Amino acid sequence: MESYTYQHDINKIIHGDHHDPFLVLGMHNLKMKDKDCLIVRAFLPDSREASVLHLKTKKEYPMQQVNKEGFFIALIEDVKEFFLYKLKITNHEGITWETVDPYRFLPVLTDFDLHLFKEGNNYMVYRKMGARVMTIDQVDGVYFAVWAPNARRVSVIGSFNNWDGRRHPMRVLGGSGIWEIFMPGLKEGDIYKYEIKTQQGHLYLKADPYGYYHEVRPKNASIVYDISKHKWKDQEWIERRKRTNWQESPMSIYEVHLGSWIRSPDDPEKFLDYRDLAHKLCDYVKKLGYTHVEFLPVAEHPLDISWGYQVLGYFAPSSRYGEPADFMYLVDHFHQNNIGVILDWVPAHFPRDDHGIGWFDGTALYEHADPRKGEHPDWGTKIFNFGRNEVQNFLLSNTFFWFDEYHIDGLRVDAVASMLYLDYGRKNGEWVPNKFGGKENIEAIEFMKKLNTLVHGKFPGIMMIAEESTAWAGVSKPTYTGGLGFTFKWNMGWMNDTLVYISKDPIYRKFHHGTLTFSLIYAFHENFILVLSHDEIVHGKGSMINKMPGDYWQKFANLRLLYGYMYTHPGKKLLFMGNDFGQFSEWNCTRSLDWHLLDNDLHR
Repeated sequence: MESYTYQHDINKIIHGDHHDPFLVLGMHNLKMKDKDCLIVRAFLPDSREASVLHLKTKKEYPMQQVNKEGFFIALIEDVKEFFLYKLKITNHEGITWETVDPYRFLPVLTDFDLHLFKEGNNYMVYRKMGARVMTIDQVDGVYFAVWAPNARRVSVIGSFNNWDGRRHPMRVLGGSGIWEIFMPGLKEGDIYKYEIKTQQGHLYLKADPYGYYHEVRPKNASIVYDISKHKWKDQEWIERRKRTNWQESPMSIYEVHLGSWIRSPDDPEKFLDYRDLAHKLCDYVKKLGYTHVEFLPVAEHPLDISWGYQVLGYFAPSSRYGEPADFMYLVDHFHQNNIGVILDWVPAHFPRDDHGIGWFDGTALYEHADPRKGEHPDWGTKIFNFGRNEVQNFLLSNTFFWFDEYHIDGLRVDAVASMLYLDYGRKNGEWVPNKFGGKENIEAIEFMKKLNTLVHGKFPGIMMIAEESTAWAGVSKPTYTGGLGFTFKWNMGWMNDTLVYISKDPIYRKFHHGTLTFSLIYAFHENFILVLSHDEIVHGKGSMINKMPGDYWQKFANLRLLYGYMYTHPGKKLLFMGNDFGQFSEWNCTRSLDWHLLDNDLHR
């Protein structure tokens, strides 16, 4: 019999409270009566019998069940050196199978990986974290790693273990806060979550923050996926991109929401998948002479009507439209047709959904604990803690991920203004000043500078675009001159002033020419993109053509005039889908654009 110390550890395993089950489970040395031997321990609830199979000698060692909960022990006295083994298990229905013990494997993450992660500099940590299909010691399986430093216990759960968090608890790697386990026999397509037990004993079921693929909403589990299987054919585009200075090159961007650009003609409720969209959308964009497409966020999100701006799966393209390999195909196809791909990226805030990263391990982990810094009052969302190294690492590695794994050409960073100012959307007394007493978010500012410096250095030819609506100076200036380091900035002022002017009856415009000409006073202060985006044709603002004055014919004439003026004004160009053919109704993310309007000459 084992000592009380081991009995105490066994009880902690049974009750799901052990921070390092590898100290108890698996194969260990044991000294009994001055004799060295081996002991194998396994927690196998709902099992009737178990034994240890020596893979080399084929010898079988029966295991003794030491309690009713299903804890088994095999004492091996004739072997002193560790050996490769499997567990042979029989359940109460009499079904027998063999499995490799996950508790026989050494840690995968190195001390150097953990050191870089802790200091916020493991920029490709997405190759280490999450769920990765791999082979260890000639055993195929899936390696899991997740950051939850304040958890009492973390387990991988899924149909492979009856969603029972007691069965496969993970080990925590020192003070890094990263929990890991290699699960033999698991494969691509297996569905999983993390069960996290907090210090207070509460159980949280969380999707994988680094997961590559998730279930289609309203389901929210993560799915094991191998993102290395797509064979890219865009090398020519990537090489040319490295030599391109987009600030000195023509750019005309078509902004698209993938779920509502066009839908299945047979079923208006059904989305087209990434591969269908690749051909239809690319042909359309190429015909009209655009240089780039910009997609509203494609990262996984739970709520359709958020348009993708409430992201939970930062490392996963939305499963609404297919698998990750399908999205890679889309990007690849655009590149082969000399069209760049820009994604909207949302680092300013994230939603509160229970399965997400909010309050991840029972503490404010990714967000600030103080609601005056950690909650966004206007959007009901949480704000990232940009001053925490591991959170910076999460966001930095996410940008590297899209550029590296998906060959994306640029990121349009959403809501930069809300990141720059601590008092954004807040009244007096609802925000906390910085250490100098000001309203600037120093931590977020330094994060953006670091981000832009790193990605421009690592991926030459890519773009970082700021959606920033204030008069903050130097948004698109280099960091070494004091700027934020973005490649471009959306020109929200031009958009607002121009729409105010063009929406007036021509008889009154002569009194408002200053509104139109003001943009040339600051046109070269930043590297601007002129935008007529989705934000201007929603929430009762009216469609672009309905902003135009006059009768039916005059509305079209005014709209053509606006676009002609836009394309001759200094700055790159961006136009939202539907604006290009004068759709009368406001954009609705729940249905297709009104393509039937192209039967009319004025729309066409």
